[in-house]
Amino acid sequence: MKIYNNILDTIGNTPIVRINKLAKDVSAQVFAKIETTNPGNSVKDRMAIKMIEDAEKSGLLKPGGTVIEGTSGNTGMGLALACIIKGYKLICVLNDKQSKEKMDVLRAVGSEVVVCPTAVEPTDPRSYYSVSRRLATEIPNSWYVNQYDNLSNRTAHYEQTGPEIWEQTEGKITHFVVGVGTGGTISGVGKYLKEKNPNIKIWGIDTYGSVFKKYKETGIFDQNEIYPYITEGIGEDILPANVDFDVIDLFEKVTDKDAAVYTRRLAREEGIFVGNSAGSAIKGVLQLKDKLTKDDIVVVLFHDHGSRYIGKIFNDDWMRERGFLEENLINAGDLIAKNKEMPLVFLYSEELVSHAIAKMTKYGISQIPVLKDNKFVGSIDESKIYKILVEQPELRDAPISSFMSGPFPVVSEETSIEDLSKLITENSAAVLVELADGKFHILTRYDIISAMS
Repeated sequence: MKIYNNILDTIGNTPIVRINKLAKDVSAQVFAKIETTNPGNSVKDRMAIKMIEDAEKSGLLKPGGTVIEGTSGNTGMGLALACIIKGYKLICVLNDKQSKEKMDVLRAVGSEVVVCPTAVEPTDPRSYYSVSRRLATEIPNSWYVNQYDNLSNRTAHYEQTGPEIWEQTEGKITHFVVGVGTGGTISGVGKYLKEKNPNIKIWGIDTYGSVFKKYKETGIFDQNEIYPYITEGIGEDILPANVDFDVIDLFEKVTDKDAAVYTRRLAREEGIFVGNSAGSAIKGVLQLKDKLTKDDIVVVLFHDHGSRYIGKIFNDDWMRERGFLEENLINAGDLIAKNKEMPLVFLYSEELVSHAIAKMTKYGISQIPVLKDNKFVGSIDESKIYKILVEQPELRDAPISSFMSGPFPVVSEETSIEDLSKLITENSAAVLVELADGKFHILTRYDIISAMS
């Protein structure tokens, strides 16, 4: 019988799969190392067990101890499986940009989850780096994993992932591509592959808001490169000890939008249901395709499973809110489709300026059409209100009809976005869309900008 002693024995030996449709315009052959078949559904299982076993051997982790780690979720899952089998308690410290699914999964396997803010400096006591270290000093018999600087991380990939890729490609691999976070995967795999063949290129995928690319190219750690970003699992605002810049040949940045869009395309066009960093990685390959030839064999590693991003990348509303959803928006009807059932906010000409202020505040809007005798006779926007408040505040109780501008243009649902853009001018901040049932909906400059971006 071919039986494993426990779930940890199933880590590794993940498949390599050809990328077909998305790589059709790439001269090289492109393959994906699919790490989702690990028991914790990510590449992080490999280094999680390695770090724990090395800590046991060195005496840092003792029986009945508590393991503490700052993690984006995947390392936490790998650690959780190891802790279950080995009898340790686990506390995972996450930042608040991580998906709810990741947090729920960690709790499901018995981990305690502590959530910290993302938009703080690494040295801030609220950061997930600082909180992890603090908990390790406060909790007796505990061990702080520190996947960023714990070199067992990259050793795991030197000993396991690198040899697997070399064997699976029969030594024919010419390029290894992977998103870089802690740096363990790219540095461990890269070191092994370059020992086998120094000509193999190691490409790291970075994200905008991270320091890696500029540091590699200039040796400068530029604080101005750091700002909040959405892509999970890659990029950093620190330089982890596990990132061996000498092994990495170049970094390529991929936008948050492209990462999200190509993650969804992998699922829909390749049938590969993977996470956010996989979208970054495959898009990075496409951006670098001019550096590849027909003789090249490219292996791109996909870190984790798509199930951890159901509430984000694979949620249309989440994607739409961030302008990531690639929709075929043609006319006014397309733009109002999502909010079609929302009632139009309007004012009667006899109402007061104070009423306009109240409605703008309540609904968070900047312009309101004005009605008289069931006809649109004017409009008022925030610039007019602002001028009244600053220059003539005593007119708050004057009727709107004394200050309103002309009525907004009225269009049909079939009006093209190009025609809409011509109607929204300095003198007209919005248009009204007449629906088939006789009701109206408003479209503003922001709606047009969102559609055209």
